[in-house]
Amino acid sequence: MTTKKTVQLKKIRDEIWHLGNSPLYKYRTQNKYFPVIGEGNHNAKIIFIGEAPGESEAKAGRPFCGAAGKILDELIESIGLKRGDVYITNVVKDRPPNNRDPTLSEIALYSPFLERQIEIIQPEVIATLGRFSTKFILQKFEMPEKDQSITILHGKALDAIATYGPIKIVPIYHPAVALYNANSRKVLEEDFKVLGKLG
Repeated sequence: MTTKKTVQLKKIRDEIWHLGNSPLYKYRTQNKYFPVIGEGNHNAKIIFIGEAPGESEAKAGRPFCGAAGKILDELIESIGLKRGDVYITNVVKDRPPNNRDPTLSEIALYSPFLERQIEIIQPEVIATLGRFSTKFILQKFEMPEKDQSITILHGKALDAIATYGPIKIVPIYHPAVALYNANSRKVLEEDFKVLGKLG
């Protein structure tokens, strides 16, 4: 049975596939990349939001499927959940060249798709992965903490109001930090325990 949510999310997928006015569309098609829309449970209590797809993700059309994704999967499992229990996506749905930061115009173009995904799935918890998505989500929800850095906010459950009711926003370091720093892995595990209590 196809649910209403699935139909709505497929519409977003189709729109992004044909997003010819995106400055990243040509780069995608030239390199035979895929857009990375998001994947997971359409009724998820927790949505994880990253910045933009990397090369592994653009080649596979799946979010967080490279080395950082393996760490993310392990962290999700550390709180008794599976990847299929949550929903994982990014602010920007196409890979920027050379993994550069997305531009303001790219964010403006792609972020409405993310906002629609949130409205459709209606999570109770939004976990932002890294500085970039944290800043975007805190500004979107007009949070008083929007000018604070992730080094201060990581692992805190912040109260916000979505159109469908109260939610928690939990900023978390990007899982890629654990690839370069073993101590960061411990910090991530502690921050995920906060998610575990909410999820």
